[in-house]
Amino acid sequence: MSEKDWKKQRRFRQGFASLLQKILKKPLQQTPYTGPLHSVVILAQEKYGDAILLTPLLKQLKQQFPAIAIHVVTFSKATYEFFRSDRHIDTLHCTKGNVWNYYRQMLTKRFDLLFNTKDHPSTSFILQSIIIRAYRKAGIDCEYHRGIYDYLVDLDFHTQIALKNCGLLSILGKPVLSDMCRPYIPPMPVSPAILQFITSLSDRPCIGINISAGGATRYWTEENWLKLTRAFPERQFLVLSAPTEREQKARLERHCPNIIPSPETANLYETNLIVGKTVLLVTPDTAMVHVASCSGIPVIGLYGIAAQDQSRFRPFLVTHRMLISPTALVKDITAEHVIVELNLLLGK
Repeated sequence: MSEKDWKKQRRFRQGFASLLQKILKKPLQQTPYTGPLHSVVILAQEKYGDAILLTPLLKQLKQQFPAIAIHVVTFSKATYEFFRSDRHIDTLHCTKGNVWNYYRQMLTKRFDLLFNTKDHPSTSFILQSIIIRAYRKAGIDCEYHRGIYDYLVDLDFHTQIALKNCGLLSILGKPVLSDMCRPYIPPMPVSPAILQFITSLSDRPCIGINISAGGATRYWTEENWLKLTRAFPERQFLVLSAPTEREQKARLERHCPNIIPSPETANLYETNLIVGKTVLLVTPDTAMVHVASCSGIPVIGLYGIAAQDQSRFRPFLVTHRMLISPTALVKDITAEHVIVELNLLLGK
């Protein structure tokens, strides 16, 4: 999408939200929610990283309110598959696919509480917030949510997303402590090849490198990955990648004798099991930063210059180094810079 189109869409979202604010004019509730709490519906964001950072809230809701029925609405098939086996969710819904079935299920229900996890105006999320019937509706505070929701999570925009999601607990009169908010990956099928590989790593401490990224600006170059692994000939590495980088992964494994060839993973749970066996992970700003948080694995994160990415999606509850590019492009972080930081984390 061009910058012109992106700005046009942003103006439309803001205009749509502003119109609803003038129509609805909901007064903001200042005291914690004390109404019925038998059911809650949560609007989950579309990307894997956002999905991972929602899991602490799901876990805490079940722990703090064991009888609550948690309904999660997903807006992509990928996040639907991610949450399918989450034991904290009672019912999972997807806006994609059979639209008639989705609306038939949702419009025949009335929930006690709805929570929109977006911290900026989204037309689809605001529409669902209005269409879905709930006694009270909550969102995250931003200029375009005031007047639309009964309750707003009042945290700084740059607060880490896992903490921002768990801010719903404060609306329910419960404390939010960082240590309570470690994310997790719901269990998914694991292939025999992955199980065998994980077992083989038990006596081989290695460094993980994730070569995939969520967008064109976030990729680090193959040349840089080669420089990094060759700078530590005494260390063993393993490469993690999405299917789109399969060939690059194979080349790195062929050209670097200290890279352990690894089987392809079929889901994030398999990836999480492998990451949990590493001593450290080097990755661009992607969901893999948060996969490492699930297992408490130290991270070197490679970030672009955008401040909101560095703050809202920073490594969470793990030892970490954040390397910031002088530009919007992660590839402008030098290999030498990463080598220095890796030496520091390895204790050299």
